Amino acid sequence: MIPADFRYLFPSSVDEAVRMLAEEGEDAKIIAGGQSLVPVLRMRLAAPTALIDIGGLTELTGVRDDGDSLLIGAMTTHYEVQRDHLVQDHALLLRLVTDTIADPQIRHRGTFGGSLCHADPAGDLLAPALALDAVMIIAGPGGRREVPAAEFFVDYFTTALAPDEILIDVRVPKYTGWRAHYEKLNRVAQAWSIVAVAATVQVRDGVISAARVGLTNVGSGPVRAVDVEAALVGQPTSAISEAARLASSGDGYKDNLARVLTGRALTAAVG
Repeated sequence: MIPADFRYLFPSSVDEAVRMLAEEGEDAKIIAGGQSLVPVLRMRLAAPTALIDIGGLTELTGVRDDGDSLLIGAMTTHYEVQRDHLVQDHALLLRLVTDTIADPQIRHRGTFGGSLCHADPAGDLLAPALALDAVMIIAGPGGRREVPAAEFFVDYFTTALAPDEILIDVRVPKYTGWRAHYEKLNRVAQAWSIVAVAATVQVRDGVISAARVGLTNVGSGPVRAVDVEAALVGQPTSAISEAARLASSGDGYKDNLARVLTGRALTAAVG
């Protein structure tokens, strides 16, 4: 199917992109890698009057060291995140999750920020962003603002972004030395997850001193398994099975999957 007609705009800066959004109104859309938006356009599930292509904004690419955290540009591709040494050293969970996203072609085109803004509850990056306490840095007509991941994901395919705002960076605290694993159940390779679990833990002398666990595709957005995290802290690694039973999706079928996959993810993370 052929998309509906639209105007194509190519800003040279973030400020210009924000201005274009304000001028074009609510029917304008930002396009980054296009891996989520283009199929929707072709099926005419969306018919924006204007597409604002931010693919040329190099200021939104790359991973930067920001002291106690990493700054990941919204236009950084999955492939770049997957191979960045700062991500490997300080946010291992993100690297492991990115390994599972779709296929190499999509990882070369799709962007870190685009996936978060699309807010598909089955998308792989939402749960780790929530578990790692990531903060979204957003540009709009009123300037910059920061939104924690816990407030950014609102509902199915819905975020806290206003129609005239753009995600420009994601701040991720450093988890240097933490162990991690992403356990994903899908029907076929490269498919969306039925359920997945993002887990990262800090282990000292055989005791879990801190834990972060996020659940993928168990609701209208990512879910933080806070009960599992609390049950793990201060416990030996042998306590994983008991803590994993606290994982919950609110759905009988997915509850069982969440518990099993949480146990697997944590076990793999601690080795």
